Amino acid sequence: MLMPGHGHPPSMVLPLVVLGLTSLLYFAAAAYQLRRRRRGRSWSLWRTTAWAAGAAALALGLLPRYLPFPAGDFRQHMLQHLLLGMLAPLGLVMAAPITLVLRTAPASVGRMIARVLRSGWIRLWANPVSALVLNLGGMAALYFTPLYGAMMMKPWLHYLVHFHFVAAGCLYVWVIAGPDPAPRRPSVPTRLVVLGVAVVIHSTMAQLLYAGLFVAIPAPSNHLRQAAELMYYGGDITEMLLAFAMVSTWRPHRGGDRPRGRRAALMMPFRRRRLAA
Repeated sequence: MLMPGHGHPPSMVLPLVVLGLTSLLYFAAAAYQLRRRRRGRSWSLWRTTAWAAGAAALALGLLPRYLPFPAGDFRQHMLQHLLLGMLAPLGLVMAAPITLVLRTAPASVGRMIARVLRSGWIRLWANPVSALVLNLGGMAALYFTPLYGAMMMKPWLHYLVHFHFVAAGCLYVWVIAGPDPAPRRPSVPTRLVVLGVAVVIHSTMAQLLYAGLFVAIPAPSNHLRQAAELMYYGGDITEMLLAFAMVSTWRPHRGGDRPRGRRAALMMPFRRRRLAA
């Protein structure tokens, strides 16, 4: 996406390098777990495929020149939003990277992760309501305030907005359907309610964008309508996948099958128990 006043698109070298190194570490850890198959601690190929798909979506979102719309087109930005804020987080989070780290890294790393997950800040943000506000609130601020125009003029703000989309999207997927351990995760019915609210809010914003109501986007009306259609249908597909991921991993509580108490439930992945991969 070209910035007004700049002759070239912003450099995405650093984010791509970080993504590449992180992916190499993930694949190396997954290969190590596959070599331990005889010990009953293998790693799911599905998880590895999910990471590859999420990383590919994230890389494509960071390289908008390969998207099917010209630079500076609002429809191109909407495709970036779907890739960075919805599709990429879904793949990356469902790959269970924290669980993979816990299986591969030394026990001291597991204890450090446990302390982080039990910290007050994580408990504050790692709940469906906070994640929903961060995810959809950022989207509303971008499309219905002057933030979009300011982002187009300031490269640093452009990076910050994209980082927010990725981080908020990963947080939302993690607390709704993530296979990795999380503190104070509500029941599946509660999370389904939050997901339903998200669907309604997301579709309402798409309809407002389509109608051009309260929109602060300097783009032709036909571009706004087509971008709104991408947002509406792309969001529906992603949210359906998220709902499927959540209910497919739902295991009804059975007395004695799971440890009691938040602390025991949180510490279960750090004990040498086999996690569902």
